[in-house]
Amino acid sequence: MPMRKNRYTPPPAATVAAASPVIADKLHRSMSVWSSLILGFAVVSPVVGLYAIIGVQTVVTGGGWFGALILCLVMQLLVATVYAELSSQFPIAGGAYKWAHQLGGVITGKYAGVIYVSSTVAMLTTTAYTGGVWLSLFAGSESETGLGLVVWGAVFLLLCTLINLAHINIFKLIISLGVYAEMIGSVGVALLLFLLFRQHSFSELFQHLGTGTAPDEISAFLAALAIAGWAFIGFDACSTIAEETHDPKRMVPRAVFFSLCMVGSVVLFNSAALTLAFDRDTLIASATSDPITPVIIASFGAWAAKPFLGIVMIAFLACGASVVKYTSRIIYSMAREGNMPAVLSRLAPDKTPRNAVVCTVSMSALGLLFGLNDGAVATVIAFGTGGLYAMFSMTTGVGLYARLSGRWNPALGELKLGIWGLLINLVAFAWSVFEFVNIAWPRAYAVAPNAPWWQLWAVPLVLSVILGITTLHILMSRTQKKDFEKKILSK
Repeated sequence: MPMRKNRYTPPPAATVAAASPVIADKLHRSMSVWSSLILGFAVVSPVVGLYAIIGVQTVVTGGGWFGALILCLVMQLLVATVYAELSSQFPIAGGAYKWAHQLGGVITGKYAGVIYVSSTVAMLTTTAYTGGVWLSLFAGSESETGLGLVVWGAVFLLLCTLINLAHINIFKLIISLGVYAEMIGSVGVALLLFLLFRQHSFSELFQHLGTGTAPDEISAFLAALAIAGWAFIGFDACSTIAEETHDPKRMVPRAVFFSLCMVGSVVLFNSAALTLAFDRDTLIASATSDPITPVIIASFGAWAAKPFLGIVMIAFLACGASVVKYTSRIIYSMAREGNMPAVLSRLAPDKTPRNAVVCTVSMSALGLLFGLNDGAVATVIAFGTGGLYAMFSMTTGVGLYARLSGRWNPALGELKLGIWGLLINLVAFAWSVFEFVNIAWPRAYAVAPNAPWWQLWAVPLVLSVILGITTLHILMSRTQKKDFEKKILSK
């Protein structure tokens, strides 16, 4: 597929700082601030995030991981603040990819785009795989084989695709239902557990650290931080749909920040309720099964199982559909800049990038094939988290560099933080780099006993391969360009 040619000449610092890039407003502005906010909420999804980590947290740390969850949330709110500040001045489709391209240059933008797309596709694959499990439970045909789980994951992806290709009002209805389902399935259940089933004192939240598979308390706390990172990703989705949001310079920053605040509050409350209501053996068992459904059945009877599964299923579908939209806008933005095939930047009559949506789902469907191997699934999950923290590091790093070099003047944006903006940016960058290294660090005690060596090094290995291929492509493109220019000059 032909690629658009794109020449980049670094503009004067004042030019970049003074004005947002001028891009034709092609995407349909159909998202209100509420729609953008709940999309960010659905992508992060307390149900998907917390239920995925609570068992692993307890196995690895032994308990007492609540403090790590709080610290991770606070630091991620600083990262979200940097994203909000950038989006208040550059509300463009593609979000962090476009900021890297605008402030860091074409090459930086290419690396950012590749990391961003591969990470969000891995995130979608993980959501589809786990969502397929819940879909099979809801359909009454639970499958434990790798092939069966892949098939159900593919069905889940198909539903997410149809939601994205349907009218925008249907998409907004689904994610709204997903948020209401989250409120019932997570907050409602947490209240029930907290008020009626609590069996521990509040000190339980900070006890037993280091009694799991981790060798000591420090190792357990660092592992807890790494695992907690999964629960607080996806808030940046609000920035990737900025061109579809009304009054984006004011509304997108609010959506970015408050979506994480909402999710963080729910995750903290739910994790506390679960920890105080169950003994550690039950939470350890939830690493491979759902600890919530049995409580629902025991409290209300077997009839409640199906409605509860339906609630969780709606939450998963809202999350999956939102991640499809989130990722497809990054692909659309890259294609518009000439960094992906131009056909992916074409818009349907309703002004939506359907080709980018299909491309997103197709890549994720290929990723589902890793579900035939348990070790490969773990690798995809690890890279989905580690890759996004690599993107957080790049975004906050580019923002810090542009701010200090004068390429970006934050005072010209709608969100004005003054000197606090620089301090927040600095701490957010340091945290993002630390958390990326922490997530990527090989921990034999955090994976299955017989896990292969490449699973331990999953994040650095996959990221190195992706960056290596991207570097090779850049070098080959430059060589081809030089050869073409020589032929022209020789004539």
